[in-house]
Amino acid sequence: MCDASDYAVGAALGQRKEKLFHVIYYASKTLNDAQINYTTTEKELLVVVFAFDKFRSYILGTKVVVHTDHSALKYLFTKKDAKPRLIRWIMLLQDFDVDIKDKKGTENQVADHLSRVEMGKDQAKDKINI
Repeated sequence: MCDASDYAVGAALGQRKEKLFHVIYYASKTLNDAQINYTTTEKELLVVVFAFDKFRSYILGTKVVVHTDHSALKYLFTKKDAKPRLIRWIMLLQDFDVDIKDKKGTENQVADHLSRVEMGKDQAKDKINI
């Protein structure tokens, strides 16, 4: 499951067992200043690339189903005139056996929550610059 918001991306790796989703790994990160300016489609594909990079050792060589609330991702793999950044990311994903499925945001609560985690103002001040 993957989701992106205006300032963060989140993903959950899991497996279905008897129709229940069992989480194996959670991952999320905040977007940098350049990534915040990406379009929604770019952010949604960014989270897929981020998740596949994070979960690579778990998913390489297996069929992977990506649940996302952004239906346009399904069609990016067949589009020939996409932005160069999107084409680069799509080429990175070609190492995997990927099937992208739509999932409503209300059904994708785990990834939705991970993409909404925001660093508080107090935590931002506590960063140490080395």
